[in-house]
Amino acid sequence: MPGTPHRRRAALREGAALSYPEPRYLGEKGEINATYRPVSAPPEISSANGATHYLATGAQTDGEFGLYKVEMGPKAPGPSAHFHRAISESFYVLDGEVTLFDGERWVTCRPGDFLYVPVGGLHAFRNASPDPASMLLLFTPGGPREEYFEQVAEMAQRGGEELKEFRIRHDSYFVEDFED
Repeated sequence: MPGTPHRRRAALREGAALSYPEPRYLGEKGEINATYRPVSAPPEISSANGATHYLATGAQTDGEFGLYKVEMGPKAPGPSAHFHRAISESFYVLDGEVTLFDGERWVTCRPGDFLYVPVGGLHAFRNASPDPASMLLLFTPGGPREEYFEQVAEMAQRGGEELKEFRIRHDSYFVEDFED
């Protein structure tokens, strides 16, 4: 189905059939090419507020998706309201309580709760509880989010135009950057 993601979703809601993409693997017998990551693998990023595990980066999935496990300490802040122009973001709570902003309201989510945010959708998250929490973040397609995760705390300390440019370079458009 050609067109923008919004037109595609509208067509699907109206009953259009969803089809599989064109084949990208044309071999006859399959390949041995899976990636295994044990639960014991250390996080790629650790801080006083939590940790981030790179489960499957956009580079590893050839841009199909990026999947990350985020561990948040008690009362850990997260990003304020923002949106992405090129990627969707999904949240799946594993442990504890994570407060998610769906563009309209803040919702306290518990293990098993899920939030999908299409391209352009406002969203935010934080751990407002006194206990640790963890969740999966899924970005589609898989952009190079690792540099963003690794440098965002340092860039936030710098602030100003440098922070705004960093965010935009990483497809993160924060509401606060465009308010007068």
